Amino acid sequence: MPRKGPGKFVKKLTFRETLKIFGRLFGIMWKRYHWLILLASAAILVSAASGVVGNLFIGRILVDREINGILAGTKTFDNLATAIFIMIGVYGLGVISAYSYQVLVSMIGQGTQKVIRDQVFEHMESLPLSYFDTRTHGDIMSVYTNDIDTLREMISRVFPTVVQSVVTMIVAFVAMITTNWLLTLVVLGFFVIILVVVGIVTKQSTKFFIGQQRALGATNGYIEEMISGQKVIKVFNHEQQSKEGFDKLNDDLCMYTTKASRFSNILGPITNNLSNIQYVVLALIGGLGVGYNVAGLTAGTIITFLLLGRSFTMPVAQLANQVNMITMAMAGAQRIFELVDEPSEIDQGYVTLVDAEEGEDGSPIEVDHPTGRWAWKHPHTADGSITYTWLAGHITMDNVDFGYVEGKPVLHGVSLYAKPGQKVAFVGATGAGKTTITNLLNRFYDIEDGKIRFDGININKIKKHDLRRAMGMVLQETNLFTASVKENIRYGNPNATDEDVIRAAKLANADNFIRMFPQGYDTILTGAGAGLSQGQRQLISIARAACANPPVLILDEATSSIDSRTEKLVQQGMDAIMKGRTVFVIAHRLSTVQNSNVIIVLERGRIIERGTHDQLLEMKGKYYELYTGGKTDD
Repeated sequence: MPRKGPGKFVKKLTFRETLKIFGRLFGIMWKRYHWLILLASAAILVSAASGVVGNLFIGRILVDREINGILAGTKTFDNLATAIFIMIGVYGLGVISAYSYQVLVSMIGQGTQKVIRDQVFEHMESLPLSYFDTRTHGDIMSVYTNDIDTLREMISRVFPTVVQSVVTMIVAFVAMITTNWLLTLVVLGFFVIILVVVGIVTKQSTKFFIGQQRALGATNGYIEEMISGQKVIKVFNHEQQSKEGFDKLNDDLCMYTTKASRFSNILGPITNNLSNIQYVVLALIGGLGVGYNVAGLTAGTIITFLLLGRSFTMPVAQLANQVNMITMAMAGAQRIFELVDEPSEIDQGYVTLVDAEEGEDGSPIEVDHPTGRWAWKHPHTADGSITYTWLAGHITMDNVDFGYVEGKPVLHGVSLYAKPGQKVAFVGATGAGKTTITNLLNRFYDIEDGKIRFDGININKIKKHDLRRAMGMVLQETNLFTASVKENIRYGNPNATDEDVIRAAKLANADNFIRMFPQGYDTILTGAGAGLSQGQRQLISIARAACANPPVLILDEATSSIDSRTEKLVQQGMDAIMKGRTVFVIAHRLSTVQNSNVIIVLERGRIIERGTHDQLLEMKGKYYELYTGGKTDD
């Protein structure tokens, strides 16, 4: 099935989209951390206000009052000491508030990151298999790593900076306008100039920051691909081409990063120089104003404005430096919410599996304890009655049509049946539809037309959890998890005892090599079974299916990665596992399906032949061609 290409890490969002995403994000934060948000906001307000109040205090009290007192010949040192202690208290309160809001915001950021990561993972587990079949794993992984971490950084660093900058500007403006209108106009003039310059620089830097993140995503994806493909790279002497491909991506990343940093880094010098010019102009105009007694200017007023002017204009540069982070964080949040908004796997089934005992008439009776036997519990909405049917493993497909993409059918009118205990094999060329049929039996995908029945019940009526509980599957690609060998085998049956695990391993002929591990069944497997041969990994996977003990077993090239000698041992174990079960087998090696009750030959989504091994050879059709040619592909 075709996959979508890797998604873009950052894309340009409209202002309306940004507000919508921010509102949703803030809703998540507010729901769980509203008290912390209120406390952090209060601390930010106090921290910003203390800086402005300190500036006012220096100008109006320490300068005007003390200088005027000294000029008048009044003793003022006691008042000066008191004023200094008050000023220390004001700034001390600001320091405590700054520390407090940093701690609180960090708690909010980390907590929100955990909540979002939990939501994403929980929802991901509810998504249909088609979602993962149409997206690269690296693209999904970037949501957990890059997107969520960028979001956390915005909450922890950008959010308090933005709030403090805005609050500081508001408080400083109020202080200025109430202190002197003339100097306020001077500061506002420079504010407009700084705002225009910042807008021009930010507009240029944003596009390069976006390019930087896209290039970073592409580079990381390439590295991941090269690491997983090292064996192929070395076998085909492709090292030089790999280096050239990496160099190109790395050059793009370097170019975007350099240009983004260039524009970002010039903001500081520009705003600092404009602030210095503002400082000189304020001092010049203020000095002339004091000399000519204009607008009631005093020395304290000038000093106050020299400090307040910086408090009012410098936050503009601070805000500008955060624009790029906000842009990336909002785009990352959009990708996160896109995943969370993906529709969950639809399950309208109402037929369930229950533990059952045999009644006097041989029919199943539901019990509340494990019995080793299951039955389908089928409630009927028409009359409210409930019927029970033994889980036997009788499966039929009736005229089934299906396509992964609308308008491009893969299966055409497929009809087949498998009686309990039968072994049904699918053979055919690549793309014939063999694996597709097994995907439909598990309801990884839903059919477009026709019917599939399990023990006479339409599988659309069976809850997916219970349907899959009744089926075991051994895939061509093994998946082992970071856990002990024992836990990997027990994966399909958490209630299995150690004896059940060992019995399953022996059945799959995996017991001998497992006992040779340093800790035997308690040996921890890491890196998807790194250190094990492909055959050993496959044997553990087969043991897992045996431990689950399902009535229906699907083997998708279960022995494809095992050598011929091992295959004979595994086949003996598989024969034991398959006894009494309905088994569907997909095989390359036709020698492994010769003893099947029925062999179904598929070609381009249609059944073209069916019968036993001997019957199909006598027909001298497609199967005969595959068998005598010794080739078959999946």
